[in-house]
Amino acid sequence: MALWDAPDMKTKLATALFVIGTLMAPFAAHAADQDADRTQPKTFVKNSVITTKIKTKLAEERLSSLAKIKVDTTGKGVVVLSGRARSQEEADKAAAIARETEGVTTVKSRIKIRKDK
Repeated sequence: MALWDAPDMKTKLATALFVIGTLMAPFAAHAADQDADRTQPKTFVKNSVITTKIKTKLAEERLSSLAKIKVDTTGKGVVVLSGRARSQEEADKAAAIARETEGVTTVKSRIKIRKDK
């Protein structure tokens, strides 16, 4: 590489980074906090707080399959449980724990029962 090529490489790199940044801007804007209803602080509970509470309660049960259940909280306290449990009883237990958590309005269980071979 000749010395006069170095500035050209820097220009290409800067241009590439600018283009990537420009293309990523809509994704960053979409990922912004979309919790719009903050007018009533008593009813507003951050989704991450609800998720953390549920995961903590699941871990306290000391059942290994409950620790593998994924918890996602969408707007307005709707909790979606997914993953695999060893039995229907464990799946029901996870859903009951989620329902009993403060701030949860609805629980959607997509937990699949793992069939041991």
